[in-house]
Amino acid sequence: MILNLLELEAAAKTKMSPMAFEYYLGGANDEITVFENREAFKRLLLHYRVLTGVGERKLETSLFGQKISMPVIVAPTAFHRLAHPDGERATARAAQQADTIMTVSTSSSVSLEDIRASSPDTKLWFQLYLFRDVEASLEVLRRAEAIGVKALVLTVDTPILGRRERDIRQGFHLPDGIQMANFKTDLPKSEGSSLNAHTHQNFKMNLSYADLAWLRNQTDLPILVKGICHPEDAIKSLEYGANGIWVSNHGGRQLDTSPATISILPRVADAVAGQVPIILDGGVRRGTDVVKALALGANAVALGRPILWSLAVGGQEAVTHSLELLRAELDSALGLCGYADLHLPKALLG
Repeated sequence: MILNLLELEAAAKTKMSPMAFEYYLGGANDEITVFENREAFKRLLLHYRVLTGVGERKLETSLFGQKISMPVIVAPTAFHRLAHPDGERATARAAQQADTIMTVSTSSSVSLEDIRASSPDTKLWFQLYLFRDVEASLEVLRRAEAIGVKALVLTVDTPILGRRERDIRQGFHLPDGIQMANFKTDLPKSEGSSLNAHTHQNFKMNLSYADLAWLRNQTDLPILVKGICHPEDAIKSLEYGANGIWVSNHGGRQLDTSPATISILPRVADAVAGQVPIILDGGVRRGTDVVKALALGANAVALGRPILWSLAVGGQEAVTHSLELLRAELDSALGLCGYADLHLPKALLG
């Protein structure tokens, strides 16, 4: 029985191929940032209050007009079918059961249309990479709009792929029967990581604020800029049309030794000053982590690897179980801190 999200990784390892497991697990270079994302949460202490009259807690919140049952959403991650045959279909159904948002990756192993068909009522966002081929970017954007996604998440921290030594060592590639479903294509053959070769061949490498402005002119959907780890980048993103900021270091998979997301969050939140919602990912495993992120200025957190581990462990049911575990921990942590809702002061952290 899985009692918390920290137990998922070891359980998933027994269910997955070594190549797939290492792909999900790995970070860039020495994986210092992967480790620090978790450790930074541990160093933050909660200065709880008592005798505050806490009764029933209220976990509901809203993002861009979408009401969700808790401030926890599903982050965009690639190739869910490496973990489970149902892949992103199972993830979408679990997100619907938990009444939260799933962010579909450009590199999903189930197409946008199939995800929507399998779960018509799931609240969906779409994570977009910009490609060298402008028409390819526009084509997938229009398809995302057509299935009713409610926000775009522009990932900006991957002009090139971080050096992921686990992928190189394993010779990462997609097994037979699994594709980049939104493009009906296989990854190119490569002596090292096929994903690295694909990125270099297809991603727009000179990404700039002009590209954000271009995207702003292509759609009426809210745009969150994902990959922000500096307050000045947050401010400038707002100037060029962003409607939300996503504090992320790509799970430690891009620039190793970049700061933990929770450590940079307060500076970004101060810079944004409540103008737009802030999402945080990286290292979230406990309800207390969610409390800490909210107190430091996030409006919600996003789960990446725990969703993938859950898929491997038990498909849709395991993903739902993990989301409900985190919900229960968040509810408990709020009450024990002395608060009944999500409006938490920074002073909670001392």
